[in-house]
Amino acid sequence: MWTFFHKLGSPKWFYDISGKWLPWFAAISAILLVFGSVWALAFAPEDYQQGNSFRIIYIHVPSAILAQSCFMMMAIAGAIGLIWKMKLADMFVKAAAPVGASFTFMALLTGAVWGKPTWGTWWVWDARLTSMLILLFLYFGIMALQSAIEDATTAAKASAVLALVGLVNIPIIKYSVEWWNTLHQPATFTLTEKPAMPAEMWVPLLIMLIGFYCFFTTVILLRTRNEILERERRTNWVKKLVTKGASL
Repeated sequence: MWTFFHKLGSPKWFYDISGKWLPWFAAISAILLVFGSVWALAFAPEDYQQGNSFRIIYIHVPSAILAQSCFMMMAIAGAIGLIWKMKLADMFVKAAAPVGASFTFMALLTGAVWGKPTWGTWWVWDARLTSMLILLFLYFGIMALQSAIEDATTAAKASAVLALVGLVNIPIIKYSVEWWNTLHQPATFTLTEKPAMPAEMWVPLLIMLIGFYCFFTTVILLRTRNEILERERRTNWVKKLVTKGASL
């Protein structure tokens, strides 16, 4: 484990190994998302209360989970960058912020579309919705710092601090439905309780969730590899890689 962790200190090693991972994650995500979508839209039964409108859950729930997971990963990477000065961790934070913001926006958008037939309104200042909106602003803040500060090291430190401070919002998002009286329904999946919905409904949701994670990994690998090439462009190995690519 420690050997792998130390290898992550080498952008070249990560660039080489991630190139081998990319096709697998891309293929798996495509298969799972297509299979899960067809099952969810065509074969999963209607919800006895919400009818077919519940099917947006297959996009909404994975998006919301990925939005929170991405921010936690960024906070961890930010801490690693601050403590061990690992350049790859800083690159990950910059690469992940737009992806996390996109998933957060998708969760808010699909939640609004879902809320209209369920609650009768597009938006309420519900504790879960408000904390998710704050998460989106945190992503925007990190992206703004990355764009406004020219020095990459300073930008990385500022982004890491904001990610660590913003981490307090994650448990608020998760437990808001338990701490306050909200319109939002409780968690669909828990580790300690059996799913309330039948297997015909939660299995495709689980497939979509895994597919979203694989898609997220694919995009992150691509963006991090691009960030590596940008920051390491003056190194010999990148120059050789560019020269080799140009000759092809």
